[in-house]
Amino acid sequence: MNIDINRADPAAGQLMPPAHRVVTPSPLPRERVSTTDAIDRALHAAEAKFTAGLSPAGLALAMRDWAVHLANQPMRRMDLARQAMEDWAAIGRITLGLTEAQTEPTDGDRRFAHPRWQDMPYRIYKEQFLRAERWWRDATTGIAGVDPAHERMVSFMARQALDALAPTNIPAMNPEVAEAARTSHGQSIRDGLKNMLQDTAVALRRQIDLPLTPGRDVAVTPGTVVYRNRLIELIQYAPTTATVRPEPLLIVPAWIMKYYILDLSPHNSLVRYLTSQGYTVFMISWHNPTEADRDIGLDEYRADGVMAALDAVSAITGATKIHAAGYCLGGTLLSIAAAAMARDGDNRLASLALFAAQTDFTEAGELQLFISEAQLAFLEDIMWRQGYLDTTQMAGAFQMLRSNDLIWSRMIRRYFIGEQEHPNDLMSWNEDATRMPYRMHAEYLRHLFLHNDLAEGRLQAGGQPVAIGDIQIPFFVVGTERDHIAPWHSVYKLHLLNRGPLTFVLTSGGHNAGIVSEPGHRDRHFAMQFRAPGERYLSPEDWRWAAPIQEGSWWPALRSFLDRLSGEPVAPPPLGREAAGYPPLGAAPGIYIHER
Repeated sequence: MNIDINRADPAAGQLMPPAHRVVTPSPLPRERVSTTDAIDRALHAAEAKFTAGLSPAGLALAMRDWAVHLANQPMRRMDLARQAMEDWAAIGRITLGLTEAQTEPTDGDRRFAHPRWQDMPYRIYKEQFLRAERWWRDATTGIAGVDPAHERMVSFMARQALDALAPTNIPAMNPEVAEAARTSHGQSIRDGLKNMLQDTAVALRRQIDLPLTPGRDVAVTPGTVVYRNRLIELIQYAPTTATVRPEPLLIVPAWIMKYYILDLSPHNSLVRYLTSQGYTVFMISWHNPTEADRDIGLDEYRADGVMAALDAVSAITGATKIHAAGYCLGGTLLSIAAAAMARDGDNRLASLALFAAQTDFTEAGELQLFISEAQLAFLEDIMWRQGYLDTTQMAGAFQMLRSNDLIWSRMIRRYFIGEQEHPNDLMSWNEDATRMPYRMHAEYLRHLFLHNDLAEGRLQAGGQPVAIGDIQIPFFVVGTERDHIAPWHSVYKLHLLNRGPLTFVLTSGGHNAGIVSEPGHRDRHFAMQFRAPGERYLSPEDWRWAAPIQEGSWWPALRSFLDRLSGEPVAPPPLGREAAGYPPLGAAPGIYIHER
C-alpha cells in the first residue's frame, strides 16, 4: 500500500503537503487461510519456542542427509574411528606427563587464554574439549554428497552442543572461576548471583533498559525532523560550517536496528564527521513496526522510505543532484531504489556509497544457515501469528551464531566470576533492535537470500524488474575484514554486477565496528583501490594482494570521494522548507527512535 502524498484532504478540499501528514494506515486484511492451515501455523509457532526458531523438519532433513551419506562411506568412518583412538591415546600421554604437546584453539577462540589452563587438571579438560571439537568438525564437514546447506546446519548443531558442554562453562572445571572465588573470598560468587537476579527481573519484565538513552547520551547530533510518514522520519542535521557542498547526502540505515549506529557518541558519529566536512546530511529513521504493519512489503520500504526521503531532500535543498549512502540492508534497499531510478530515467543521484551492504547473496555469510525453503516456511508461520518478527527472536538467532562470545563467555564472566558490565555506545545500540513486518521480512529473505533475485535480474520494484547494471553513477563500497553478516567477499561481488566506476574499500573490524571507524581510532587500517570502467575483473584475493594498505580511518577517503563529485560550496539550505510542504516537525532524533 503506497502513500499518495498528493491525495486531497476531503474535509479541506485541497492538497495536503506531505510533511503535515502523519500517516497511520488502517490495518490491511490478514491473509486468509483455512482453519487447518491456521492450526498448523499455530503449532509451528509453539514449536519455535523449543527449537530457537529452527525448523524441526529442516533439522531432520539435514541430519538424515548427513547420516545417510556418512553411513555409505565406510573408509571415512574408519578414518574418524582411527582419529578418535589417536586422540584418546594422546590425552592419556598428556595425563601421564609423557608429552607436552597440546591442541591449539582455532583462531579467535580466547576461551582458554588464561594461563591456568596450562595447569593440571585443567589442561586435560581443555585438551579433551578441543580434540572433541576438532573430531566433530571433521565428522560433520566435507562429507561427499551432502547438500551444503545441510552440512552447515549439522555442523552448526554439533558446534552448539559442544559449546554448551565446554569446560569453560562448568564452574568446577574452569580455573578462572576458582581463582576469582579464592582471591575475592567468595565475593565473586555473591556478585554473580546478584547479576543473575537482576537479569532475571529484567527478563520477566520483558523490557530492555538501554544503558545509554538516544537523544541524551547517543544520537545527539543537532538536527530537525523535516518529514514523517508511516514508515520513516527524515532528519536534517544542522550545518556546522559556514558553507556546504550543493549536493546533500541522504543516508539509508538498515531497518533491523535503529539508525544511530551512524550517530553514536559525538567522537565517533559519522553524521557529525560529515557535517563538519561541509555536507548537508539527511538520515532516515525507521518506524518500529507493529502487528498493524504486517502486510507492508519490501517495495513499500523502497517507495515510502527511500523515494519519499529523496523527494523531501530535493524539495528542501533545491538540489538537482544528491549523494546517497546505505548501511547493511539499508544499502541493499538503496541499491534497489537506485536501479529503479536508473530504469525510469530519474537521474537525481550523484553517487552511491554502500557500507557492508550486499547486492549478491550467494555468499551471504553465517545467516545462510537460516536460509532454506523449510526454514523460511517455518519462520513465516512464526511471523504470521504475531504479524512481525520480534526483536528477541532476531537477537536469539544472532547470539547462536556467536554463542561463544555472546552467550557462554558472557554467562560465565557475569554469573560465576561476578564481573560488572560497562556497556559502551555500540553495545547499547546493539540492544536497541526493531521488529520487522511479516510480509517485508518474508519477501526480502526469499527474494534476496534464498533466490538471489536482485543479482539475477528477477527482483521487481514498482511492478518492473530492476538490474544493478543499469546504475550509471560512481560507487564507493566498503567491506569489513571480519564481517560474519555481510562477508567482504560477498560485498565485493558488486564488481560483477556493475561495470561502472567503483572504489572498493576493505577496512579492519567487523560488521559494526569496522564501519564506526572514526579518525584517531587506534589500530585501524584499510585497503582501497579504484576500478575504472572497462578494466578487467580482479578476484577478491588478487584485489587484496594489489590494494595498498593504509593506516587509520577510511572516513577521510569517503570525504575525498564525495568532494570530487561535488560542486563549489554554497550557503547552507534551511532546516526544512515550509513553503515546499516540509516544515520542521521537532528536534532530532525524533519520535520513531523511541518506539519499543
